[in-house]
Amino acid sequence: MNTNMLINGIQVQGAADTFEVLNPANEQVIATVASASVEQVNQAIQAAAQAFKTWQFISDEEINTIFTKIVADIRHEQSEIARLITLEQGKPLALAQFEVEAGANWIEYILSLNIPVETIDDPSGKTIQVFNRPLGVIASITPWNWPFMIVIWHLFPALKAKNCIVNKPSEYTPLSTIKLIEIMNRHLPQGVCNIVLGQGGVGQALSEHPDVAKVTFTGSTRTGQSILSHSVASLKGVVLELGGNDIGIVLNDVDVNEIAPRIFGSAFLNMGQTCAALKRLYVHEDVYDQLTQKLAELADAQVVGDGLDENTTFGPIQNRMQYQKVKSLIDDAVAQGGEIITQQNQETEKGYYIRPTLVTNVNAGIALVDEEQFGPVLPIVKFSQVEDAIYAANHTSFGLGGSVWSKDLEQAQQISSRLETGTVWINSHSDLSPAAPFGGWKLSGLGYSFGLSGLLLFTKKQAIHITK
Repeated sequence: MNTNMLINGIQVQGAADTFEVLNPANEQVIATVASASVEQVNQAIQAAAQAFKTWQFISDEEINTIFTKIVADIRHEQSEIARLITLEQGKPLALAQFEVEAGANWIEYILSLNIPVETIDDPSGKTIQVFNRPLGVIASITPWNWPFMIVIWHLFPALKAKNCIVNKPSEYTPLSTIKLIEIMNRHLPQGVCNIVLGQGGVGQALSEHPDVAKVTFTGSTRTGQSILSHSVASLKGVVLELGGNDIGIVLNDVDVNEIAPRIFGSAFLNMGQTCAALKRLYVHEDVYDQLTQKLAELADAQVVGDGLDENTTFGPIQNRMQYQKVKSLIDDAVAQGGEIITQQNQETEKGYYIRPTLVTNVNAGIALVDEEQFGPVLPIVKFSQVEDAIYAANHTSFGLGGSVWSKDLEQAQQISSRLETGTVWINSHSDLSPAAPFGGWKLSGLGYSFGLSGLLLFTKKQAIHITK
């Protein structure tokens, strides 16, 4: 199992303190990893800056050829990568296999994009061509919930735009990212894509470095705010995909049997550890009892256990800190009158297990409703007037995603237009597309990923005025 960094195409062991990577299913150590020193972070950035001198002039055809080879290797080694994801992250192996295949598909979509050149015919008679030029060195800091997929979201648009990269994965889940960048370096020139390992201090040294042109970060709002504050001195750009407290609004005309599996899947995707998962469910009183009963049946049918067990449908939370946070939110909700309508948790000697938990008899004003839980618990709130649900949706500092569930698509679209979120789904949730811009409003982020607009975030404009 490779635990080395890759700097300038060479495997390097960290020169600073070590940290342990645990399997969240049993809390056993699966790897001991050495952190990068500040000097090694600097070396990685220098390697990327040196590689950029030539990479910025590579042809689009060469990039597409390289991407195609990387995708082939990912698919060839899918089983090994998926096993690493399950070992370090905890999700069931089938979901890890999906993550790998979806990542490969995502790269293929990015491969299909072309960076445009805009031509403007000026009234004076001159022609203006507007080019999108690469920025230089991009710092990428990725989280622990989708460790393979999200690093692909970060790296490949930046590479397609002809930038060079230094990535730091979460210290909880570095192994699958190491494997990906190892594969990438088989086909990329030295220094184009580098990885450094470690905890928050390594990420800070990377993101604050004056030679970094842009930072792309997925993670907590607090860390994103810190990265943004430190970008001011060098005026470097940032792309921040931060937390959300996504709402789903269920109207009274729905077919409960049809939508319940979709709602359950989007709320408990990856054991609820997804930024754009459904976090608060507001249900019209006419269908409230029927929907809560159906969701409880789906929750109680889950087989909770080690993700490597083929019978498991629901794995552990990834780390102890998040496990304790989710447990405390559930306990607080119950203490304030909330009712758990699903099977109760059974304490295990090892592992961070919480069964999918539905909590009713709750309202805004308690932490489980007002805050992002980022785990396998869903508060369900009854409403009679849709205006109350819209108010609840917008009366928050978050604005990542939301959804409306109804057979009346016109009414659903009207409600959607009033939600203060970067993405709204109708009759689905967490249904991301590589072609559609994705980003948060308010404290849920800055900038948009995916699609051509996400690709162009890794460029700067240059206008050339041509006078005949």
